Amino acid sequence: MSPSRSEQTPGGCKIGAGWTDGAPMQRSEVLCGLLVFLCLAGPGRAAAGLNPTDDAKAPTSILVMGRPDLPDDDFADSVILVMNNLGPGTAGVILNRPTKMEISQLFPEIKRLAQLHDRVYFGGPVDIRAVWFLVRAATPPEHAVKACEGVYLSADRKLLLKLLGRDRPMEGLRIFIGHSAWAPGQLEAEIDDDDWTLDRARPDAIFDGKSEHPWPGPGGPESST
Repeated sequence: MSPSRSEQTPGGCKIGAGWTDGAPMQRSEVLCGLLVFLCLAGPGRAAAGLNPTDDAKAPTSILVMGRPDLPDDDFADSVILVMNNLGPGTAGVILNRPTKMEISQLFPEIKRLAQLHDRVYFGGPVDIRAVWFLVRAATPPEHAVKACEGVYLSADRKLLLKLLGRDRPMEGLRIFIGHSAWAPGQLEAEIDDDDWTLDRARPDAIFDGKSEHPWPGPGGPESST
């Protein structure tokens, strides 16, 4: 099974080497943490096209890793940041699917980006025309939702353009097209079927992972870029 390919979007817009430097989570710890995580999932107030919840102390994200032999190439061997504060279900972005599109192609009007060769990432098959981004920040940016300590998710264009206007525009920034989503109860069932393994969401795991799987993969649809 794989995440939903529905065009509905929340709001507006085994553990691989290199993805974790901590001890793997024990199964009992994973299941306990997952239960808390999923029980806290629910609709919240809109902020910049996303729907955050109020409880800053609640766990808001986990990493899920897809089996290499999942039948859907989009998700086989994928690493997904899954969040529970974006809507009634769980949703997130795939972290290790760089596309052929460079950031400068996504924002051709910003001439200074032409010198950059950073790639846009495929976040998932839902609402593929929407742009989401993750940013590292010492203080919470406006119009962003906390993913984990020091990392925030947003779909706010003004915030993104502000970040791209910095001297080092891509520092601590990753941009995605599309996202992934599960219907209520779907992720739990897929984990029970051993389609996914889990780990804690941490900034180093999100931004420093080296296991890259370009999208589209062999035999996949040709990118429009």
